[in-house]
Amino acid sequence: MPEFHTAVATPDAVTMAQGDATALFPWFSFTKTVIATLAMLLRRDGALDLDRPLDGLNGQPYTMRQLLMHQSGLRDYAGLSEYHADVARGRPPWDRATFLAKSQAHSPLFAPGQGWAYSNIGYMIAREQVEQAAQMPFAALFQARIAAPLGLERSKFAANPADFSALHWPAVRSYHPDWVAHGTLLGTAPEAAKLMQALVQGQILPLADLDEMKKAHVLGGPLHGRPWQTCGYGTGLMTGSVARPCGGETPAFGHSGLGTVCANAVYHFPETGRSVAVFTSGTSEAPAEFEAARFGCAPA
Repeated sequence: MPEFHTAVATPDAVTMAQGDATALFPWFSFTKTVIATLAMLLRRDGALDLDRPLDGLNGQPYTMRQLLMHQSGLRDYAGLSEYHADVARGRPPWDRATFLAKSQAHSPLFAPGQGWAYSNIGYMIAREQVEQAAQMPFAALFQARIAAPLGLERSKFAANPADFSALHWPAVRSYHPDWVAHGTLLGTAPEAAKLMQALVQGQILPLADLDEMKKAHVLGGPLHGRPWQTCGYGTGLMTGSVARPCGGETPAFGHSGLGTVCANAVYHFPETGRSVAVFTSGTSEAPAEFEAARFGCAPA
């Protein structure tokens, strides 16, 4: 049975529904939501243009918005057997040039804006653009613009392997965070839920900017073995509708994450006004997503 740690945030409070409120977990791909949020903040500052063509690795210019929406045409490395083998053997992470070469970043899947393909490589480049626009490292930017204003005392960017030494599951402590090409934040379940709730309450960005982030490229209908009934991808947000435990479906947006031996789901449920963060052991996002739907739809 998976082990669950779940926090529920409402406009009034953050409560722990199950598990350990002090345990630390890697946020993995929920980091994408934060990268996109910081990009929106920098655009508001006038430091970043989401629609300016960038010099594409594949010879075709793509925009920051296309990177954030997985519409750049860049390939990914997550399905490569060599990647999984090197991680399992405890080998040092690939450097940037190797990530690009192994994922065939110079050979596009499609012309920018003409398709959709999930790409950690795209988000690696997006994070670089964010750092360049802010003129500071991502760790410092996250602390200054999100963690400190929201009072997230235990959340931070994993800058080196030592940052993983206090993670809840021992098997994750030996994982090098640089195996995630775009990097990963870490923190507690309550702080992840608090961040998501702050985003939807306009405490980080104006709600008009959040509405822009939610505008999605529609990907399709139900996903086998997962709660999604409709799904799409916006700017750093997975969005659509999920099955209610009691029947029917309900809107949701946020992000799931998956890494070695653990997964997470951090979502907001507009019908109830709740944001839910679930961290679980295992090798699939599905259990965390089902738990998020359960607590997002039912009274906390």
